[in-house]
Amino acid sequence: MDASKLSKKAGKVKQPEQAISFGPQVKPGELVFGVAHIYASKNDTFIHVTDLTGRETIVRVTGGMKVKTDRDEPSAYAALLACQDVAARCKELGITALHIKIRAMGGTRQKTFGAGGQASLRALARAGMRIGRIEDVTPIPTDTTRRRGGRRGRRL
Repeated sequence: MDASKLSKKAGKVKQPEQAISFGPQVKPGELVFGVAHIYASKNDTFIHVTDLTGRETIVRVTGGMKVKTDRDEPSAYAALLACQDVAARCKELGITALHIKIRAMGGTRQKTFGAGGQASLRALARAGMRIGRIEDVTPIPTDTTRRRGGRRGRRL
């Protein structure tokens, strides 16, 4: 039989498939850290995980991506669902521990974070992520522009 008449697949030799792994190469049991930037405002909760430098985004999920109605976006439940997705994706990529930077709106607006802030922290810990340092990075002005509401404040 002529070699040119053979099918293309007949001449190929199968090579064993190698397992593809994403993320850093580490020993088993060694912690690999990422940074979870949590922004919890009164309208939504963002969970954005980066590498330690902050340049490379690993995963970003918001409360609004997990629930249907607008009023549920900043809720603790939406933050919990978002954190479960974040933790699953981090584990796929080999990130086993997180430093947390939590942020409220800040500036001339409120300096306490919304309902999703604390819930997202708890959800990450319960999902099996190890927690490193927790830092509040809410922007607080040293001297600021005038707050909204005027001289006599907001009148109800």
